[in-house]
Amino acid sequence: MSSSKRVQFRAPEQLIEQADILATAADRDRTDVIIEALRSYLRESSESDDVKRDIANAYYDGTIQYDEMKAVLGPKEAENLRLLKEQLEDDELAEDVANL
Repeated sequence: MSSSKRVQFRAPEQLIEQADILATAADRDRTDVIIEALRSYLRESSESDDVKRDIANAYYDGTIQYDEMKAVLGPKEAENLRLLKEQLEDDELAEDVANL
């Protein structure tokens, strides 16, 4: 069973009206419509090369943690980026030692 978190946000009135219309037409709750829209957006965004690059950069500079990256990109892509980060860090260390 997944947990949920209560959030509150402001949205343009027209978007909320559209969500209400879709919810009524599909005999669903507004929250369900908004959650599905958010899921769809996040799924599509996580497939974007630009978003992947932004997430990788945020992981490499320590802005986000591995588990956060994994939650967005999935385990396979996250593990690839983790291994690459380790290699980059090892290469930097080797370069620093060579420059001594």
